[in-house]
Amino acid sequence: MKLPLLIAKHSDRLVKAGIDQGLAEVEIILCHLLDVDRLKLYLDGEKQLQQQHLVQLEEIVQRRATRYPLQYILGEAWFYGRCFSVSPAVMVPTPETEMLCEAAMGFIRSREYKKPRILDIGAGSGVISVTLANEIQDCSITAVDISDEALEIARQNASKLGGEEKIEFLRSDFFSTVDANNGFDLILSNPPYISEDEYRELPPEVLADPKISLVADDDGLGAIASIIDAAPNYLAPGGRIMLEIGYNQADRVSLLTEKDDRFRYITILKDLNDIDRVVILACDD
Repeated sequence: MKLPLLIAKHSDRLVKAGIDQGLAEVEIILCHLLDVDRLKLYLDGEKQLQQQHLVQLEEIVQRRATRYPLQYILGEAWFYGRCFSVSPAVMVPTPETEMLCEAAMGFIRSREYKKPRILDIGAGSGVISVTLANEIQDCSITAVDISDEALEIARQNASKLGGEEKIEFLRSDFFSTVDANNGFDLILSNPPYISEDEYRELPPEVLADPKISLVADDDGLGAIASIIDAAPNYLAPGGRIMLEIGYNQADRVSLLTEKDDRFRYITILKDLNDIDRVVILACDD
């Protein structure tokens, strides 16, 4: 079968299973199997396809049609131009979190820190820490997570993608084992922020993520509130706290900070879909 027909056949199966981006996903699968980029796939892929590739393609598409995440099937996910290893022990990274990284890098560069100290709470697969370690010339990052499995994957990604010499991986439930004397210039997190009611309505792909990475008590605000309450005690003068939030949480987060006189101001950034996505908090100028 010619490559375009092969791609069309399998993408149609995925679309019928409820996967809108079926065509793109079949291309991703073939690029993974042949170890080529998309351009090479269409230029030379047909010549490289062997029977074993067709068998693997069939197996992967069959499993993906159950709505199990493609990233877990392939064991990898792209984030900020890098291919991270992932497993069901960690949440699949999303494009929205790239915005959090952009905000962090913008702040660090605007302050011209020589060696900023950064705390990443809930590091997961390490996408935030590893991205910042690679994009910021010199920095010191503490990446914490409650899951030993997640920390091991984050370590593997730092070793594979670079920046491991800048990152200390630490098992911690939020700030429980973090030294308050460090005085971080930036504390950031993509915390769980989904309520139990919202969780029940999520698509199958998201439900495959570890629930602990997604769901928080207090109608989804529990983890964010805990971080906001403790973070100022770990922040250096002039530092910032940056959090990814849910689509409907900006007003409630603002109310939390209004009641806390430690905070000087709050900034809320919208994502490309015009949804409130990143909160930036300052305790002083």
